[in-house]
Amino acid sequence: MVDRPVTTYILSVFDKPHWRTILTTKDKAEAEALEQAMIQDGVKVQIEEITPKVKKR
Repeated sequence: MVDRPVTTYILSVFDKPHWRTILTTKDKAEAEALEQAMIQDGVKVQIEEITPKVKKR
């Protein structure tokens, strides 16, 4: 039985002069909904997907 790695979504906002992480979630829909809400407010936002590699034995 192999456990599949879970993808983590990181939502970051551009706060001059750096990107600031504001949300880390495993729910893609939640990350995309927050991204759309912030874009409507005129905020520069990006989503990163991080999936850990499967360890082989």
